This record gives sequence, C-alpha cells and structure tokens, in this order.
Amino acid sequence: MNAKTKIVLVTGASSGFGLSIARDLTTAGYRVFGASRRADGGLDPHGGFETIRMDVDDDASVESGVAAVAQRAGGLDAVVSNAGIGIAGALEDTSSAEAMAQFQTNFFGNHRVCRAALPHLRASAWGRIVVIGSLAGRMAIPFQGMYSASKFALEGYCEALSMELRKTPVRVTILEPGDFATGFTAARVMAGASGEGSAYRAAFEAALAVIEKDETTGADPALLSQAVRTTLEAADPLLRQPVGAFSQTAIAYAKPFIPPKVLEGLIADHFKC
Repeated sequence: MNAKTKIVLVTGASSGFGLSIARDLTTAGYRVFGASRRADGGLDPHGGFETIRMDVDDDASVESGVAAVAQRAGGLDAVVSNAGIGIAGALEDTSSAEAMAQFQTNFFGNHRVCRAALPHLRASAWGRIVVIGSLAGRMAIPFQGMYSASKFALEGYCEALSMELRKTPVRVTILEPGDFATGFTAARVMAGASGEGSAYRAAFEAALAVIEKDETTGADPALLSQAVRTTLEAADPLLRQPVGAFSQTAIAYAKPFIPPKVLEGLIADHFKC
C-alpha cells in the first residue's frame, strides 16, 4: 500500500499504542484520523493527525465517527482497531458487570468499528483492518483472565472475518503485542472484590507485581507502530503476528509444540502462582 493519500482511522489514539501508531503513520505520509472519547476534532498538537470524537462502547458514536471520517476525507482505506481497557483480578472476584465492561470495549468495540468501516473499506482498492490483540490472546495470564478472554475472542473474530472477506480487497491482521511500556499499566482497573477479604489477595498481589514490572520494563511502543506500518504496506499481510521481545514471541510460536501442563507450569511459575 502506498502511504500517499491513504486514509487511516486509528481508535484509542489519545494515548499509548494508539497515539504512537497515529503519529508514526502521519509521519509516514498517511492521512490519519485519531479517534478517542476526548478528541476535540482538531489536530493532535504533536503528531499533526486529525482527531475525531468516538466512544467505541456506543453504536451511534462509532457510526457517526466513521461516517464523519469518510465524508471529510472522501473515503476510508484502513482501520487500526486499538481501543481497549484492562480489568485485573481473580475470575471469581470479577463481577458480571465488570466482565461485560471488559468485553464491551475490547471485543464489541472492535466489532462496532469494523462493522461501521467495512462498507467504506470494501470500496477501497487496498482495504485493511489491523486489530491490536495481545499475546494474552494466545496464552492466558493469571489474574488477567477476563482481559485474556476478550483477546482470545478477538482471535476468533479476526479469523472468521478474514475468511468472510477473502473475495474482497480487504485484508485482516491481528497484531499480538507482548509487554510494552505504555500508560496501560497505570490505567488498569482492579476488580472490586479483589482487595481485602479476597481468598486470592496474596496470590493476586504477587502476580500483579510481576505483571507491572514486565510492562514497565517492556518494549518501546515504536516497535508496534512499525509492525502496523509494515502490515499496511504488505501486499498480502499475515492474519496474526506476535510483536515484542523475542523471549515472549518465541513462546507464542512454540505453544502448539509444548505440552499443555508444561506450558501452564511455566506461565504460573513466572507469575508466582
């Protein structure tokens, strides 16, 4: 895909991965619209990309936001579906409302964006959907079980969507980042019942300390931004691709060949379960 004149919508573009991706694609010559709930419709002060207000949890907001991008730019060539949240805590301590909030943004938010964008993408000669999943969608993380479940769901969603779009110009890729140093760590929400009185409190706190250390010492978000750009520019992009430190991505590739009990033990030991 030639970056010139190509129009890309990036969700969750106010911080973290989304901001890095939007700025990198703008620098590379794409016309980028960065969507977030806090956007004011102007230009990002540092990245120079156009912003648009969108709440991926709301059907009408997504539909009007995508329509506004297509109207202002005269079409839409690619979507980078990045918006997401993280809820941590033991699954037993996670309420149904908390679980639904996790899926509302991470899974259904992605579906809303794809569904609204697809009529425009199918009209493009180079339609692309890049979903930001997670290595936690390949290998579950203890005490981030609901987050992992939402990312596992995205894997199935993208696999089915790719097959449904085989006879169109649109190609689908899910990128699976490992640990990266972003604001996601500070923004994580704890399950309400995960504090005092939880049967899992000590184990949760031990695992959370490992999780936060891995994230804060993780890779530079620029690595994921580069993977997004490479995916957009590929003639025939991969359906799924792990991104991050070799020690993490190698396990994702090796998972089918590791006995399940062995893999479970390795992961549990790492998170001190």
